[in-house]
Amino acid sequence: MTIHETIEQKLSQAFAPMHLAVENESHMHNVAPGSESHFKVTVVTDAFAGQRLLARHRQVNQVLADELANHIHALAIHTYTQQEWLERESVRPDSPSCMGGGH
Repeated sequence: MTIHETIEQKLSQAFAPMHLAVENESHMHNVAPGSESHFKVTVVTDAFAGQRLLARHRQVNQVLADELANHIHALAIHTYTQQEWLERESVRPDSPSCMGGGH
């Protein structure tokens, strides 16, 4: 199973999202072709209702703790309730440019 597939599976099981997008953004960074080190995830679930952004991100980080510790260099996280998602018209911010490990 690829890292991409693992992320999708774990987030789907943990949050039963109404919408889930996992994007491998490794190609946008100075990494080897085919790498799985930079991701953007968008999770839309009412499980986030009443939670602040930091709490939502902590939950995602906890679910993906092993991947973050061993495989993923960068993870952009976008979390919404269904109502927030509808209000934003499904627009996600772009991920920032990667400065590399030591920059």
